[in-house]
Amino acid sequence: MTPSFSLRTTSRYERLVTRLLLVHPELRTLQNRAFDILKTDPYNRSRTQHIKKLVGIPVGEGQRRLSLSRFRFRYDIYEREVVLHYCGLRREETYR
Repeated sequence: MTPSFSLRTTSRYERLVTRLLLVHPELRTLQNRAFDILKTDPYNRSRTQHIKKLVGIPVGEGQRRLSLSRFRFRYDIYEREVVLHYCGLRREETYR
């Protein structure tokens, strides 16, 4: 399957990833994997990825979330373009 979506990152995403890479070098590999997934199937039509459409989030803040290992990538889809807004580490106290 050839990549059919273009991928763009925001400046906020770049800042977050730069800081996280200092402490978590494994993020580089996961980020490359996330890029491959989002270029080919950002809607998760194959139902093979941990992608969730978030409820109550406005456009521009990451309406969808991809979970890879302990990291979360939030993104929006505009026609044939995927825009990454956020990358963060899920900690155990995140949802308490």
